[in-house]
Amino acid sequence: MEIKVKITDPIGLHARPATILVKEASKYKSDIKLKTLNGKEVNLKSILSIMSLSIKKDDEIIITAKGSDEKTAIENIEKVMKEEKLIS
Repeated sequence: MEIKVKITDPIGLHARPATILVKEASKYKSDIKLKTLNGKEVNLKSILSIMSLSIKKDDEIIITAKGSDEKTAIENIEKVMKEEKLIS
């Protein structure tokens, strides 16, 4: 399962919301990845991996989850991203 979103935060995907995303992703058994449109893919459960992508405002990213709780994981990660105003 996957979602494609556009980052709307003026600062991009910076440390504070990235930490919150890692914390949320770590709650699930599924393998959860964050992929940029230029093909780079990292584990959403790793703060260093996420920060290495330097995701800016207006960048589009794809979040994928594979596993027994993938649907719940994607729904809740998207919810957290909206709460943190990373996406609209």
